[in-house]
Amino acid sequence: MKWLWHKIANGLSAISKYLIAYGPFGLFAIALLDSALIPMAGGPDAVMLLLTAAHPSWMLLYAAAATVGSTVGCVILYYISQRAGRRALERFSPKKQARVKELMDRYDMLSVLIASLLPPPFPFKLFVISAGVFRVNVWRFAIAVAAGRAFRYLLEGYLAAHYGAQAKELLTRYYPFIGLGLAVLIVMVFVTRRFLKNRKRFKEGLATENTEDTEGKIQTI
Repeated sequence: MKWLWHKIANGLSAISKYLIAYGPFGLFAIALLDSALIPMAGGPDAVMLLLTAAHPSWMLLYAAAATVGSTVGCVILYYISQRAGRRALERFSPKKQARVKELMDRYDMLSVLIASLLPPPFPFKLFVISAGVFRVNVWRFAIAVAAGRAFRYLLEGYLAAHYGAQAKELLTRYYPFIGLGLAVLIVMVFVTRRFLKNRKRFKEGLATENTEDTEGKIQTI
């Protein structure tokens, strides 16, 4: 069995190297395949850094290709998971499944956005599969994935364009902190908005009650 996996890995590595030669089109294909549960050697992140370091002026095009490819791949995996149902979650532990379900119920697509920002080994694919299994709105799901991936690839492109080969080392060292910091900021904004919204509803409820009481007293008089 090991020789089979080794052969498959070598085949995927060869495909990845072949696709790199096609620039943004190859990056799009690698991002799509990697997001659709076919792991590519190096993944789109490594290819994004490699291509942008070689052609910095094409950074935005590479970031767009990687973002669209990754989003399309995630949508494909979403529909595969939707069709497979809960069987798609069997490879993950019940504890992880329950935790992701809790996060999605509490934060909705915000949890998918944050998951798409965080680097491996964060189980992003579990969020994608869960979104399909629990049939969340596909458009909102796609927008959340696209937003998170766009930030990630633009940051990678910026570093590769300005620091070249050193970009990979900088990302390895600092991206986990950047991703977590951004995730915390997004959650804080979400919690603040929800608090202000609930506060506004509470005030409106009190105003309505006071109005009703006043009208009731007038009618009594």
